[in-house]
Amino acid sequence: MDRVLSVSLGEIALKGLNRKYFEDQLIKQIRRAIKDLGIEKIYKEQGKIYIEGEAANYSQMMNRLKKVFGLVYISPCYRVEKDVDQISLASIEAVKELKDKRKIKTFKVDTNRADKSFPIKSPEFSKKMGGIILRSFDDLNVDVHNPDMYLYIDIKQNAYVYTERIKGYGGLPIGTNGKGLLLLSGGIDSPVAGFMMAKRGIELSCVHYHSYPFTSERAEEKVKDLAHILARYTGKLNIFSVNLLDIQKQINTKCPEDEMTILSRRFMMRIGEKIANDHQMNALITGENLGQVASQTIYGLNVTNQAVNLPVFRPLIGFDKVDIIKIAKDIETYDTSIMPFEDCCTVFLPKHPVTRPKVEDIIQSEEALDVNILIDSAIDNMKTYTIE
Repeated sequence: MDRVLSVSLGEIALKGLNRKYFEDQLIKQIRRAIKDLGIEKIYKEQGKIYIEGEAANYSQMMNRLKKVFGLVYISPCYRVEKDVDQISLASIEAVKELKDKRKIKTFKVDTNRADKSFPIKSPEFSKKMGGIILRSFDDLNVDVHNPDMYLYIDIKQNAYVYTERIKGYGGLPIGTNGKGLLLLSGGIDSPVAGFMMAKRGIELSCVHYHSYPFTSERAEEKVKDLAHILARYTGKLNIFSVNLLDIQKQINTKCPEDEMTILSRRFMMRIGEKIANDHQMNALITGENLGQVASQTIYGLNVTNQAVNLPVFRPLIGFDKVDIIKIAKDIETYDTSIMPFEDCCTVFLPKHPVTRPKVEDIIQSEEALDVNILIDSAIDNMKTYTIE
């Protein structure tokens, strides 16, 4: 009777001819996540991926695997031969193990007979195993509608017996949907936006804008701290740190005061696009949310979109703030995001920012600026950090 971990796939199971590619990418990320915890073997068997390793490390492995996109459930299993007696012994052991962890009064057996050569059909086998459990534990009863626990039995090339299904985040493996550059501020929204697009299979890098020395070095450290948290889910992250102060000074001197925010935003998008193009990335990602601040009106978003040609993904565009905060708390970025360090958007902040900007007016204001020279200078002086 061996102990293994099984992982259940989500959308990958629907990928048809491309499924092998997605599974192979997922296995690479599983290896990356738990490579230091004593992996012995990873193999596929009829719709699931199985991991052999040091059983003492399985709890730590599961905690890491929950953060690997593409996995919907992780289960510690007993693996035995397709023999009724061996499956019975494994079932008794699995139930006993769970009873030692928590109080259980009712159960249900759920059999999945993927190997149709096995002589007993799933419903009959579930009844058979249910009878064995009832005879082995006189304090348990069957409840097929709302049981305290399920005893799962998967009959494949081997038989797998388990009682727990630890939920993962699902989604798609990192890198299977291209590369994107996240505009990462120190706020609540942008880390959540990055998490959500990584969950859709995008490999992330980040650009952070600051206005040092008008903003503090500690504000930039806060962004690095957020990147470290994101890296738990995404793997290695590159951060491009760009000082926007010279650009903001030029806008403040030469352009209407109420356009400061929207003009700065257009520069951020252009700089982001240039970095993305230079590093073969396919899209920009922002944490913008419709109507949340002055630059995020439908008019403001239209004006910032006009500044770039790359697609701009805004996964939070229709979210309520309470929903964004809920995700931020779940992925553990919230406590860092609310630390009170200023960002570049607070520099030269207009008293009454324009909320209905027109593209033609903004373009006219930009004629007073050396746009390309300012962008090139900002990129020439940026710093790059790698977060593991």
